Amino acid sequence: MNQFATLDWVVIGGYFVLLLGIALWVITRKQDNTEDYFLAGRNIGWFVVGASIFASNIGSEHVVGLAGSGAGGRIPLLIYELHAWIVIALGWIFLPFYIRSGVFTMPEFLERRFNSSTRWFLSIFSLLAYVLTKVSVTIYAGGIVISSLLGIDFWTGALITVVLTGFYTVLGGMRAVVYTEALQTVVLVIGAATLTFVGLNAVGGWSGMKASLEPGYLNMWRPASDPDYPWPSLVITSTIVGIWYWCTDQYIVQRALAARNITQGRRGTIFGGLLKLLPVFLFLIPGVVALALKNRGELAWDTPDQAFSTLLMNKMPTGLKGLVAAGLLAALMSSLASVFNSCSTLFTVDIYKNYIPLPRKNAWSISDESLLALWSY
Repeated sequence: MNQFATLDWVVIGGYFVLLLGIALWVITRKQDNTEDYFLAGRNIGWFVVGASIFASNIGSEHVVGLAGSGAGGRIPLLIYELHAWIVIALGWIFLPFYIRSGVFTMPEFLERRFNSSTRWFLSIFSLLAYVLTKVSVTIYAGGIVISSLLGIDFWTGALITVVLTGFYTVLGGMRAVVYTEALQTVVLVIGAATLTFVGLNAVGGWSGMKASLEPGYLNMWRPASDPDYPWPSLVITSTIVGIWYWCTDQYIVQRALAARNITQGRRGTIFGGLLKLLPVFLFLIPGVVALALKNRGELAWDTPDQAFSTLLMNKMPTGLKGLVAAGLLAALMSSLASVFNSCSTLFTVDIYKNYIPLPRKNAWSISDESLLALWSY
C-alpha cells in the first residue's frame, strides 16, 4: 500500500469517476422495456460488441493467472488464448441463427429447436454453474484485489465489489454493462500494455528476457509424448471447450445478441477475436519478464501468481501504477457485471416469465426487471 503515491490514487479515482459518469448517462437514456434492459435494445455497434465480449472474458483472476502461467512454466496453456477463430465462428456460423430466431437466451433457442424440457434444464444448469464458478471466483478475486489496494479486510473488499458493480448493472441493465465494458477494455489494454513495455525495458528487451530463461522455455508446442502438455490433447480439448464457451454460453453470446444487426454482430466478433489475441502479450509476457528478473535477483516472489503484482509494484513509475491498478479493477468489474447481467436474464426470461405463476407474469416494467435482476444475484 505504501508504494502507491497520490498520483496513483488520482488516476484510480479518475477511472471510477469516468465509469460512474458513463453509467449515469446510460441510465438516463434507458427505455422501459424488456429488450432494452436485457439486450440494450438490440442496437449496439460493432466496437462496443467486440469490446464487451473481450471484457466479459477477461477478469482480474484471468490477468493474474495468465501472468502466473508465464512465470510458472505453463506456456502451452497459451492455446486457450489463441482461439480467436472460434470467436469469429460465433459471428459467421451461430449468430445468424440466434438473431433471426429473436431469442433472448440460449435456453430459449434450445426450446425452439427441441422442447421446453431442454430449456428448463439448461437454464437451471447455467444459473448453478454461474453461481458456483463465475460469480464465486470473480467475487473472491475482487475481494482480494480491492482489499489489497485499499488495505481493508477481504469481506469488505468483496462487498464493495458487489455493490459497485451491481449498482449500474441493476439500474442500467445490458446497455450500462456494454458501454462501461467498452471503457474498461480501453483502460485494461492501455494499462497492461504499459506494464509489458516497462517490464521488457527493465529486462533488456526480448533478447535480454530470453537470455535470462532456460533454453526452450517459451516453446508453446510440446511433443505428443510430453507428460504434462501434449499438443494433440491441448488442441482437441481447448477447441471443444472453446466452441461451447464462445458460441453457446449465454455469458458471451448475449453481447452478440445485442448487436444492431447481423453485420454489426459479425464485425463485433471479428474485433473481439482480434482483442482476444492480446492477452498473450499483455498478461503472459509480464509474468515471463517477472521470472527473468527473479532469475537475475532483481525481483522476489513466492508463487507465480504473485508475479504480476510484484512486477507492477517494483518496476512501474508513479502514476502508471495507478493506471495498471485501474486496469485490474476494470477487468474485475467487467466480468462481474457480465455474469450478473446474464444471470438476471436467464432467471427472468427463462424461469420467472414461464414457470412462476404470478398474476402479472406477462406484464413487464423496468421496475420488475430491476428487482428481479437484483434478486437473481
